Amino acid sequence: MTQEFSASGTPTQAPRAQSAVPSDLPARTAGIPRGGLLILAMAGFTAVTTELLPSGLLPQISSDLGVAESAVGSLTAAYAAVIVITALPLSRLLGGRMPRKTLLIGTVLAFALSNVLLAASPTLGLAVAARLLGGVAHGLLWSSMAPYVARIVPAHSVGKAMAIVFSGNSIALAVGAPLGTMMGSALSWRTSFLVLAGIAALLALLAIRLLPPASDAGRDAAPSLRAAMALPGVIAVATAWPLLLLGHFALFTYIAPFLLAAGLPDSATGISLSVIGVASLVGIWIAGLTADARPRGSILAGVALLLASFALLPALGGTWTGSLALLTLWGITFGATGIYNQAAILRAGGEHKDAANGLAVVTIQLGIAVGAAYGALALNAVGALFVPLAAAVPLAVALVIIFASRHRGYPAGPREVRLSRSPK
Repeated sequence: MTQEFSASGTPTQAPRAQSAVPSDLPARTAGIPRGGLLILAMAGFTAVTTELLPSGLLPQISSDLGVAESAVGSLTAAYAAVIVITALPLSRLLGGRMPRKTLLIGTVLAFALSNVLLAASPTLGLAVAARLLGGVAHGLLWSSMAPYVARIVPAHSVGKAMAIVFSGNSIALAVGAPLGTMMGSALSWRTSFLVLAGIAALLALLAIRLLPPASDAGRDAAPSLRAAMALPGVIAVATAWPLLLLGHFALFTYIAPFLLAAGLPDSATGISLSVIGVASLVGIWIAGLTADARPRGSILAGVALLLASFALLPALGGTWTGSLALLTLWGITFGATGIYNQAAILRAGGEHKDAANGLAVVTIQLGIAVGAAYGALALNAVGALFVPLAAAVPLAVALVIIFASRHRGYPAGPREVRLSRSPK
């Protein structure tokens, strides 16, 4: 879903947080391979659009397959469940034996095949099987993408590189899923998935040419999850990051009933989702400018502002001005914190960053799943208007963890260290 991505082997020492990854990329000083990064951003776009699209096309799929809408929800549930089950073991099995570029290309092709099979499915059972393949590809993509990026760019530019790559997520939210839904409504849901499959196939072909190889010198035969979990910084990030997603999805899943309870019309839901998606692109841009040099202060400020936006929504979300302002702040801070956390997990993992990132992928999916369930409980317990306050609780816990992990999980960056050491 997760940049001062220096991924140094000494995460406990803040001044060294930007040192290079141990000699596994001879060409790191050659610059940023922007073409390859754009391919990865589009791969992320494909993954997130694939994940979200069934929700937007649920009525059409239900009618065509002759099943209840609640049953079609299994397309989303199965997708998330298989990620949790397979992401770690498959990244451990394949990550230590297959070239990283080959693995990434294979996952993109798997998305293409999954969407073709889904579009051709005559029954719900076959459709779920197709989605299981997509979920496997999703888990492998996000388990392998960030460590790959950390190996193909200069250490001091990983934050900017990750901002480019993760822009695909927000574009999928703001543009990909809505366009796919519109296409499915105008033509058919099967057409939407076939178009998405075609995009994935084209990306795989471009990736063969544009993705640079990543040297695997010095890595273990398989990522060591046990070694990664023994690092306190990894546990901190792998706990705080999912808590942020838990809070986000607790409200995001039920934003429609909240807006109605606040007094806004039905049309506010679509507008609000687009505002959050577009604003998150701004947050990613900001993170690209700050993640390498000022990671600690930036993520603390971002999470604090995200918490404030949730806390103020019940009071100010009943007007267009207040609602759009707070939703914009929500989108910006949420987009930025994803980049900061991705940087943090790679840095904290050090030489075990592949396993640490795989762990984060799994805990993030758990955070998303629990977030939706938590939001449902809050909806029933306190009412739609106060769901933002319930969602703010895990954000507050995450902020405490981030603040306490100043030496390992979320240390200061180079400019923050220099400022703290400058004469008073």
